[in-house]
Amino acid sequence: MAIYNLGSINADHFYDVPHLPAAGETLAAVGHRRGLGGKGANQSIAAAHGGATVHHIGAVGEDGAWAIAEMRAHGVGVEHIVQLDIPTGHAIINVDRTGENAIVIFSSANVAQKKSGIAAALDQASARDFLLLQNETNHVRFAAEYAKSKGLHVVYSAAPFDSNRVKEVLSYVDTLVLNEVEAQHLAEALGVTPERLPVAGVLVTRGAKGASYQASGHKTEVPAFAVKAVDTTGAGDTYLGFFVAGLDAGLDIKGAMTFAAAGSALQVTRKGTADAIPSLTEVRDFLEENHASQG
Repeated sequence: MAIYNLGSINADHFYDVPHLPAAGETLAAVGHRRGLGGKGANQSIAAAHGGATVHHIGAVGEDGAWAIAEMRAHGVGVEHIVQLDIPTGHAIINVDRTGENAIVIFSSANVAQKKSGIAAALDQASARDFLLLQNETNHVRFAAEYAKSKGLHVVYSAAPFDSNRVKEVLSYVDTLVLNEVEAQHLAEALGVTPERLPVAGVLVTRGAKGASYQASGHKTEVPAFAVKAVDTTGAGDTYLGFFVAGLDAGLDIKGAMTFAAAGSALQVTRKGTADAIPSLTEVRDFLEENHASQG
């Protein structure tokens, strides 16, 4: 099987700050670096590092050849990434001393994709392949509906959260991925409890508290590994990439969640996003050393 990912590709600009800026505050950064990011790119790289065959569907600007080259170097299939005559998307990421962040995104090429290119990519997929989606690109509903008609398993990370966008695609989604706050907001928007969201499978991530997966009235919970975080940027994307790679490899839900917990635990101990995502060997070694702590 394979994983297709309609996802964003950004140049991430990191600024190390003593604390996250308050409204109206001018703050001097103590460090700066640029790296590859975007929820989509992060997820694709994590899934590829998790051992999956990954095909990324996305767009960059004429200035984005470096991003394509980096994704290819990470083992991601880049044949469905197009270059447009507008800038590559980018993000401004402030990271404080505890590893918490505040992010501003300029979408640009990520929201200038064409349905024809998305359809052409998905025409290469087979039934039972996975499609990953999130809200940093355009044509999310089209991709979900098209993939569903071809028998793909649609995994939708509802971030950045917008309840109206979620409602548009929900009927085509097999696995919905939310954090705790997003799950509560969506439940309120739909007039249900978080336990009764109308999707076959719901994965709720809770940061340092771990994650839960609910399907057919049964809930699986897997705690996070205890590590010292230095930068939490991209932790959720890393978790999702490894989670779907685990499913693609035939792991059960708990196994895939444990695999994902290990990947994200290692990722937050390093600065950066895509460049901080651990390798498959690192994750396997970490699991061998720490699996007993998961109970």
